[in-house]
Amino acid sequence: MGKDNCFISLSGGKDSTVLLDIVRKDFPDMEAVFINTGLEYPSVRSFAQSIKNVKTIRPDITFRDVLARYGYPVISKEIAQCIDEARRADRTGKYQYRIDKLSGTLKDKNGNLSAFNCAKYKFLLDAPFRISSQCCTQIKKNPSKQYELLTGKKPIIGTLAEESRLRRTDWLNNGCNAFTKHRPSSKPLSFWTEQDILQYIKQNNLEIASAYGDIVVDDPDSINGQMNLFDLTGDTSGCRLKTTGCSRTGCIFCLFGITQDRDRFIRLKNSEPKLYDFVMAGGEFDNKGLWIPNNQGLGYRYVLEWLNSNGMNINY
Repeated sequence: MGKDNCFISLSGGKDSTVLLDIVRKDFPDMEAVFINTGLEYPSVRSFAQSIKNVKTIRPDITFRDVLARYGYPVISKEIAQCIDEARRADRTGKYQYRIDKLSGTLKDKNGNLSAFNCAKYKFLLDAPFRISSQCCTQIKKNPSKQYELLTGKKPIIGTLAEESRLRRTDWLNNGCNAFTKHRPSSKPLSFWTEQDILQYIKQNNLEIASAYGDIVVDDPDSINGQMNLFDLTGDTSGCRLKTTGCSRTGCIFCLFGITQDRDRFIRLKNSEPKLYDFVMAGGEFDNKGLWIPNNQGLGYRYVLEWLNSNGMNINY
């Protein structure tokens, strides 16, 4: 597969920015494709669109319509899909294994309780709103697939296996270059860690979206205002790094990964108050008695209040 048959999948986030830099060092003319979902931090979107030779494409459906039609993205793709399909289980036994997972009774091939059981999230079956993993498919994957069909090009994607169990499993099963899959792709950063990404950005003085702030040494013993050796030498090798702004950007309205980042909406409130108000405001019950967005907003306040009433403790 030659360089003219590929494109770099650019989200504007720091991982795909590192990927872009690595690839274009060898192939400076390789096209990058940015999917303008409308769900990015404004600084991430403007950063991605400021890069040369980046083609912008858009989804055919709005995020609000995805929420109303399919459901809210809650906890993780794995959990959201499990809840969605368990709710659609029928007497023929279809999706029974999803119910078993939520009941904590699913067994593996050796007869032991499966590591994929998720009984602590069974309460989500009673949520007064739809829950689904369809958001990424409808907003990101489908536009990319359409572009691949139109051009014949295959994506190079900057995802990390450590980000989720699904990505780790996919990497273990297919490796970095999944050329024989139904939808071939290359994910060369799969084995990288968050620290690898931050070190690369720091060492190569790479520009990233302003939503991340600065990359600094994460030293719990440092005294505010006091210079350290790495401040004088500029050498952060062996140091643990962190961002002073967002640690991850992604889709700013997403509830995937919220249990590891419970202050996500507080940061949104501080950095993008108008967007925050739209996310939290609005909402209504549809003719099936399920909460959906409306013209006044996405209705997240009601969703978060319900989740918190069930012990989720999400700050907003």
